[in-house]
Amino acid sequence: MSTPEETAPYGTGPATPTTAATAAPAKRIRTHHLREMKERGERFSMLTAYEQYAAATFDEAGVEVLLVGDSASNNVYGNDTSLPVTVDELVPLTRAVSRSVRRSLVVGDLPFGSYQASPEQAYLTAVRFMKEGGAHCVKLEGGVEMAPQIRKLTQGGIPVMAHIGFTPQSEHALGGYRVQGRGETGSRVIEDALAVQEAGAFAVVMEMVPGDTAGQVTQQLAIPTIGIGAGPDCDGQVLVWQDAFGLRQGRMARFVKQYADLHAVLLQAARDFDADVKAGTFPGPEHTF
Repeated sequence: MSTPEETAPYGTGPATPTTAATAAPAKRIRTHHLREMKERGERFSMLTAYEQYAAATFDEAGVEVLLVGDSASNNVYGNDTSLPVTVDELVPLTRAVSRSVRRSLVVGDLPFGSYQASPEQAYLTAVRFMKEGGAHCVKLEGGVEMAPQIRKLTQGGIPVMAHIGFTPQSEHALGGYRVQGRGETGSRVIEDALAVQEAGAFAVVMEMVPGDTAGQVTQQLAIPTIGIGAGPDCDGQVLVWQDAFGLRQGRMARFVKQYADLHAVLLQAARDFDADVKAGTFPGPEHTF
């Protein structure tokens, strides 16, 4: 009696890693869980994610927070900066990530120009990320000046992660990629942090802030802090996954630690495939129906 052929995953519907698909239900990370972790003195991790396989893998690894960042502009769409990416480009990526995780908190990053004009603009943009993208919360850049937007969103039932210090969407106004909060200007970072907390943000990212300043903020805030180039004293840490795992090549920011060299792995695999095809050794008998 013949046995039916295996159905290949290609073209047959969403294909998720077997371990994620068959795993027992996991407890979803909520915003209050991060605050409880801070209260217990526990650290948490956050990575960017832009598609289903990376998202499912990081979720399986235990990463608490996944950010569908405006950094997709550089790392998915090939732009030089984060400024060109649009809501229409980020929402589908957010939807792919949110559909692919069982436990991680998924953060949708509001892109440049989609929230700065008014609290009402911010709310309408955030609604799209929640309704169309399936985000669990959103992130926006800015401190004191963004308090009205944060307040509007939180009052409307949308959790907000703030982002202060160096804010990439303001790179031209800040004079490029420069550390923020050195010396006397550290008081501005603290002021921004307190303002976003008071406005209702559930967490705040601090980017390229001196470690001592970030440590002071972490001690003063009741909400969790997440560092990227902000020293070891934040409650959580975030990196762009292509930087952290070596898919992107070239000069890296000082705060990046590379945990793997995926570029080298993929490069060799592609070369092996290319060589097999040209030598006529792939496909072999074992790959032929």
